[in-house]
Amino acid sequence: MSPADIKDVENGPGPIVEEDGATWENEHDLKVPSVEKDPFGSEAVGEVHYKTLEWWQSGVLMIAETVSLGVLSLPATVAAIGLIPAVILIVGLGIVATYSGYVIGQFRARYPFIHSMADAGDVLMGPLGRHFIEAAQLIFFMFASGSHLVTFTVMMNTITDHGTCSVVFGVVGLALSFVFSLPRTMKNVSWFAMTCFVSIFSAVMITMIGVGIERPSHAPMQLTRPTTFVKGFSAVTNIAFAYCGHPAFFGFIAEMKHPKDFPKSLCMLQGFEIILYTVASAVIYRYAGQDVKSPALGSAGPVVRKVAYGVAIPTIVIAGVVLGHVAIKNVYVRIFRGTDIMHTRSARSIGAWIGLAAAYWVIAWIIAESIPVFSDLVSLISALFASWFSFGLPGIFWLYLYRGQYFTTWRRTLLTLTNVGLFLIGATICVCGLWVSGLAIHDDTGGGSFSCANNA
Repeated sequence: MSPADIKDVENGPGPIVEEDGATWENEHDLKVPSVEKDPFGSEAVGEVHYKTLEWWQSGVLMIAETVSLGVLSLPATVAAIGLIPAVILIVGLGIVATYSGYVIGQFRARYPFIHSMADAGDVLMGPLGRHFIEAAQLIFFMFASGSHLVTFTVMMNTITDHGTCSVVFGVVGLALSFVFSLPRTMKNVSWFAMTCFVSIFSAVMITMIGVGIERPSHAPMQLTRPTTFVKGFSAVTNIAFAYCGHPAFFGFIAEMKHPKDFPKSLCMLQGFEIILYTVASAVIYRYAGQDVKSPALGSAGPVVRKVAYGVAIPTIVIAGVVLGHVAIKNVYVRIFRGTDIMHTRSARSIGAWIGLAAAYWVIAWIIAESIPVFSDLVSLISALFASWFSFGLPGIFWLYLYRGQYFTTWRRTLLTLTNVGLFLIGATICVCGLWVSGLAIHDDTGGGSFSCANNA
């Protein structure tokens, strides 16, 4: 595949021309990594077709993947730093995450063979970049899926009043997640995600109404609150985690019927996120007070809490499945890209998918049992991975796309500074977040690894 072929696919004959006059005409500007142009090849024939998502289905998947657990950690974040700083951070980082998601869409439009962050790493740094980002991406998904399994054990302990050992509940969550990960295409998973979408919204509304009626705290909410650097920056990492869906965006775009519609999916996600996060975290904190729980569903009274967790079961399971599906698909495509196995229902293709899914969820379960405190795990994931995938790397993508043209116009200069700032945001969250999350895990007394104790 030559650079000219790629230009023809994207823009028709001739050079690529941006709105502000920038052009890309040579091989350096359109470097082709060691992957095929299209991750799924031709789908004119074959039993399994992947590029089937409408833009709204992609948006629902993105909401299911991102919103689920992120919203549950935010009320405790408000309690840690006060309402006004929290709202500024939630809205501000939401706007930044919207822009960084748009940059990911731009990068994928320029390089339509990209299926994952690993492919993007190949474009940036060759095979070394591919291997490094591929490993980081897979570890991120495993940790994020582990956080869903932790939440599943919290949910089961809450509903059953700690009916049995928490490790057993974790195994049940593992089994359910594995079963729901068996469909190979995103379109099939998207039907599960719609249930997830309704589930998380309903659970949050029930919690908001419940705490509003019960008023577990009568103390006035604090608009600002003195805090330590550790607690304050832990709040920042929790908010960053709420916007950590970006590693899956390339995979969603690759399975869309019309990838150019990705900005619609992105706006659907971010609009829903920012509004829900702001309203839910402020309302739950207002009535639950400084003792608000993380996950937030535990802040309501015993009965309402059980109802909210019951309604949230589809979200707790399926949102983790969406994350797991993207991770498993990345490995699957990496192994079988360019072969007929991608589009067949043979014993080998099905067996490989089942084996990858089983291995993935077993590792995620081990992570969940090793760090069984929800807020600690969220903070660690955010510092290690969300910092780069949601903020730092998109800034690098833009700088790579426009290298050599950073200061050609005033608009380009402004965007250059914006994307340098995006990189610095990611680096700051990573360095400071690792420190504060490490201290939190070290000091936490909420329960040991592989413990039967009640973590609700």
